[in-house]
Amino acid sequence: MPSDTASTADLLAALPFAVHLGITLDEAAADRAAGTLPWSAQLCTVGGVLHGGALMTLADTVGAVCAFLNLPAGANTSTVESKTNFFRAVRSGGARAVARPLHVGGSFVVVQTDVYDAEGRPAGQTTQTQAVLTPRKA
Repeated sequence: MPSDTASTADLLAALPFAVHLGITLDEAAADRAAGTLPWSAQLCTVGGVLHGGALMTLADTVGAVCAFLNLPAGANTSTVESKTNFFRAVRSGGARAVARPLHVGGSFVVVQTDVYDAEGRPAGQTTQTQAVLTPRKA
């Protein structure tokens, strides 16, 4: 695991795009990470619906944190595959994402992230594969 002392603020600071969108990280552990994205008109599409890309960014961010916290010391990660199913529109309040690892291996970490609307109803689910990137030996 990269750091037992990394705070949610430290982890989020490494993800400036997520910060720009307003994503917050509420929990960060190897077995579960969670974060939120507040509803904002600037992140919406027609009819005041949070854009699917914004919801996918939330899921990718929270999932990447979960994957990162499962890495061996000195390793990094990058998303190599991501699939999202949308179940309902998020029209107000915002969204919450909860990520859990499905597989932690030497080459890949697979994470499932459930996304909920402000009322706690399922809004989507993302399954992503993160590569385990270890430093190359000289």
